[in-house]
Amino acid sequence: MIEILGFAFAILIGVSLGLIGGGGSILTLPVLVYLLGISPMLSTAYSLFIVGSTSLVGSFTYMRKNLVSYKTALIFAIPSFIAVYLTRKFLMPALPDTFFTIAGMEITKNIAIMLFFGFVMLMASYSMITDKKPEVEEEKELKYNIPLIALEGAVVGTLTGIVGAGGGFLIIPALVLLVRLPMKMAVGTSLLIIAAKSLVGFLGDLSNQVIDWKFLLTFTALSIVGIFIGSFLTKYIPGDKLKKSFGWFVLAMAIYIILKELVLK
Repeated sequence: MIEILGFAFAILIGVSLGLIGGGGSILTLPVLVYLLGISPMLSTAYSLFIVGSTSLVGSFTYMRKNLVSYKTALIFAIPSFIAVYLTRKFLMPALPDTFFTIAGMEITKNIAIMLFFGFVMLMASYSMITDKKPEVEEEKELKYNIPLIALEGAVVGTLTGIVGAGGGFLIIPALVLLVRLPMKMAVGTSLLIIAAKSLVGFLGDLSNQVIDWKFLLTFTALSIVGIFIGSFLTKYIPGDKLKKSFGWFVLAMAIYIILKELVLK
C-alpha cells in the first residue's frame, strides 16, 4: 500500500511541475526516503534523474514557443555542470558516515542530508508562499553579468548535487534580475538548466551507486505523465493560488522532516 502511494506521488510531482513550473522536485526526496524506504544517499541520485528527465520534457513546451534563452542557459549551466558533477562524484562519497555526536545523538550522513534538505525546503516554501516575482522592465537587449551568473550557477549546482532538487526557486529570480529575462522565458530557461545539470549530476553517481533501473524508469515515467496532466489542468486551475497552497504544504513537510530527524528518531 505504501509503495502504491509512493508511485501515486510520482504523478503528483509531475502534476505540480506542469501546473506551477516548479516545486515538484522538492517532493521527490521525501517520497523516496519516507514512503519507499530508499536511503537518502541513493534517493538524491534517483532524484537527480527523475527531476532532470521530467524538467527536460517540460522544457520542450517552452522551446516550441521560443521561450528559452540558450545563451543564458549555457553561461549558467557550465559552472553548474562542473559543481554538480564534482559534488556527486567526489564530495558526497567523501562525507563521513558520522558527522558528530551531540547530547548523545549521533548525526550521521543520512541525517545530515535530510536536515540540509529540510532547510532547502524551508527556503523553497518561503519563495512559493511570498510569491514575490522580481519586476524588471523588458528590454530588447539582454544584459549579461557573466561573473554573477556563473557564481549563481556554481552555488545552485552544488545545492543540486547535495540534495537532488532542481533549485528553480533560486534560478528563476537570478535569471530575471541578473539577465533581465521576461518571467516566462526565465521559467523555460530554468527548466532546461535544471534538466541538464541534474542529468549531468546523475552521471557522477553511476560509478558510486547501484541503480535499480526498472524502478527508476517506472517512477520517472509516472512523473512525466504527471507533467502532461498538470499542463492540461492549467486551463482550469489558477497557478498562482495553487503555488501558495503548495508552498504551505512544503513548509509543513520541511518542519516534519526536521522534527523527524532530530526529535522523532
